[in-house]
Amino acid sequence: MNRRIALKNLAFVAAGLLVLPGCDTTGWKETAVQATDPLLSAKQEGLLAEIVETLIPATDTPGAKELKVHAYIHKMVADCFEEDAQHALVKGLDKVDKLANEKYKQSFTACSPAERTAVLEQMSLSEEEVQKDFFGLVKGLAIQGYMTSEYVMTHITKYEMVPGRYHGCVPVQASTPLS
Repeated sequence: MNRRIALKNLAFVAAGLLVLPGCDTTGWKETAVQATDPLLSAKQEGLLAEIVETLIPATDTPGAKELKVHAYIHKMVADCFEEDAQHALVKGLDKVDKLANEKYKQSFTACSPAERTAVLEQMSLSEEEVQKDFFGLVKGLAIQGYMTSEYVMTHITKYEMVPGRYHGCVPVQASTPLS
């Protein structure tokens, strides 16, 4: 037997043994999404849940709140972002409730969906840096969290964690232009 081939095959087996445990999804738990050092109180996290539900409401697909996008945003900002972004999130949550109270004399969570949308539109169009930073941060992370959620990846995009096939030879239509 050729020694090079034997060493190459041994390297493939060793790499496979290292990667294989990472492919096991049965051990996933919801607590994995929770922030290790919580930044928000339970009330603030509830408000964040209502904000992401306003941004991505439930239709024939689940809304952002049901997919726990707010927990994703909380974990990302608390564990991965700089202090500036963490302050922007906390100050922005306070500002959302303050704007809702000024405009509709009630908290953001008590407002109707149209009123909630109006408050968030006001923040997105504001010249105030706190409001713009908060809205941009939450909107971007809400989209990212929703699009990478298990539901979207498995039911809409048909993501396969480990594709096991290779289509090396695919018939080409004669009418397909080559460009």
